[in-house]
Amino acid sequence: MNESKTPSQMKNESISNGKASYFLQRPLVVFFGAMIACALWGSAFPAVKIGMKMFEIESINTGDQLLFAGLRFVLAGFLVIAIGSLLEKQVLLPKKGQGKIILAQSFFQTVGQYSFYYIGIAHASGSSTAVVNSASKFLAILFAAYLFRLEKMNLRKILGCLLGFSGIIIQNITGLMGGVHMTLLGEGLILLSATISSMASSTSKIFTRKINPVTLSGYQFMVGGALLSAIGFLAGGTIKAKTITNSSLILFVYLALISTIAYTIWTILLKYNEVSHVSIYGFMNPVFGVLFSAIFLKEYKDLGFNYLVALIIISVAIILINKPEKNR
Repeated sequence: MNESKTPSQMKNESISNGKASYFLQRPLVVFFGAMIACALWGSAFPAVKIGMKMFEIESINTGDQLLFAGLRFVLAGFLVIAIGSLLEKQVLLPKKGQGKIILAQSFFQTVGQYSFYYIGIAHASGSSTAVVNSASKFLAILFAAYLFRLEKMNLRKILGCLLGFSGIIIQNITGLMGGVHMTLLGEGLILLSATISSMASSTSKIFTRKINPVTLSGYQFMVGGALLSAIGFLAGGTIKAKTITNSSLILFVYLALISTIAYTIWTILLKYNEVSHVSIYGFMNPVFGVLFSAIFLKEYKDLGFNYLVALIIISVAIILINKPEKNR
């Protein structure tokens, strides 16, 4: 696949890329794409709980959880590459020198994020987890502006982040009123997970300048999933044979598809838009999580007036950050 391209082919490719860039930067496209991704991630909250029960994985057994998550991401990566290859009508393979990029992104987006998250969630309350983990959306915008210099920070972005973070606090106010007991193995590791996750948004935008976003998404899942599986296995993780049924396999495939679709959409949107314009939608993840938990797990206690207030505040934050500037 190293054939040299003619000037005509290069011109057509440039025009095609220009059209894709214009389309994927349109506010409605970003809105619907990001909301689909967030809705899928929100559905993962109850789906993982149901999956853990089906596979008889206890919340305190980190080895089983990491092995389960790792296998899920390996399948997700395979599905991304398979679907992408069908659409491109050729097998998507990393080019020379892209292996390091894939390995680096797999650390930020899969290995570092989820290994620390699964260990931390076993030692923290649900409310504090949602609040601390939502910090990744705030950090993603800060890192993009100050660490990676990908965009400029302004008052609207700061206010948008503060509003989004406030919405998550209001949504979880009932649980937080019972007292938050910060621990290093609990909230400390979740904050570390959130920090690594927030950096993944910027590294993804940087790396997709040199590699196809679908190729990056798929192979980083495979590599990250394999490493997570190995860590889980070495920690004593197992999948009980008796728990492998048609129902549990269907749910497992759905969990893989969540990552396949959501992360691929997110990666593509980050390639063509400012990190802040995409990451701010991430505050909708726990909002969708509560909604789907109420529907599928019958957990209606969190679906109160504070949920509606949180939804309004987060919506205002999204509008504030994505509002077009006057000089555009």
